[in-house]
Amino acid sequence: MLAPRPEPADRSPVRLNVKIERLGLVLEPDGDPREAAGVLNPAGARAPGGEWLLYPREVANGNVSRVGRVRTLAEPHGGFRTERLGYALEPQAAYELRTQSGGYGCEDPRVTYLRELECYAMAYTAFGPDGPRIAIATSEDAYAWSRLGTVRFEGAGVAIGDDKDAAFFPEPVLSPAGVRSFAMYHRPMLHISAVDGRAAIPTIERMPFEDRESIRIAYMPVEDVKAERANLLNVRESVRAMSPNADWGSIKIGAGTPPVAIAEGWLSIFHGVDLIDNHGSKPKLAYRAGLVVHDREHPDRILYRSPAPIFSPRDDRELHGMVDNVVFPTAIDVRTDLGDRTFDVYYGMADSSIGAFRMSV
Repeated sequence: MLAPRPEPADRSPVRLNVKIERLGLVLEPDGDPREAAGVLNPAGARAPGGEWLLYPREVANGNVSRVGRVRTLAEPHGGFRTERLGYALEPQAAYELRTQSGGYGCEDPRVTYLRELECYAMAYTAFGPDGPRIAIATSEDAYAWSRLGTVRFEGAGVAIGDDKDAAFFPEPVLSPAGVRSFAMYHRPMLHISAVDGRAAIPTIERMPFEDRESIRIAYMPVEDVKAERANLLNVRESVRAMSPNADWGSIKIGAGTPPVAIAEGWLSIFHGVDLIDNHGSKPKLAYRAGLVVHDREHPDRILYRSPAPIFSPRDDRELHGMVDNVVFPTAIDVRTDLGDRTFDVYYGMADSSIGAFRMSV
């Protein structure tokens, strides 16, 4: 795909030529009742020893979610070798447990190594008594994880409510106010979506794009966090970086993978949701993936946004599952052995299993 994205107007357009190769199935339920309802949407990280770890969301019946820990190796001639190593997180904290119907637990993690703190940060959705909230855990070795708690947005002037799709930038950046900060994607949810996302579609389609669920960036000052790591939970600024538009991803958009550095800025793969069929008893949606490039110092400045999806549901496992028509990228591995512009991307397939694709930029 070759296309310019001329924003902001005072910068030269970034042009990206993207090649995608499907690598196939990585992980699926193995018969354990704790993953009977799906293995999906993994985080990923290179451990200090160089091994690639996935942290899949593993869902038991009743929508009870845990974050697994899986050593993963892409075989030279195709396929993947995986070894399950128990759980990184199981629902334990009060904000991960609830008695209401609809489930509970630890969902959809993303992991980033924060070089300045010399630790890994896992941002995940804690589905507890208040609904979905962003929570953070950290690790020194990528294996053992310690909870910090749930993120607080009071200092940023953002309405507190359901929130998802959090992922950290790997290095400090400048906030809109010019403060050197750790930065994190997040996606505040519309209340109508949290109640019944598909029933809310007609209402959402009448809303201006900027009022629909959008990608925001939250900022936590480096000085505060280095004084006390728990200050990763205290957001001081939050800005809307990117909203749905008419091209694609018109219903909502959200973060996918954590950003990685390329020459042009911070590269990330995000997801967008579109209505593809409004006939029948329920609207039919599709989750697809695109690219975004942020300015290296000021990530709220978008230098490139895919004018069309780079990756869409196509294979049977992506078209049919617990939720049909879904590719949901959540982990990205920089394949320096194949060149500094090649990435392996791991994604949820129809909320049931995990696949991967290789992307050259």
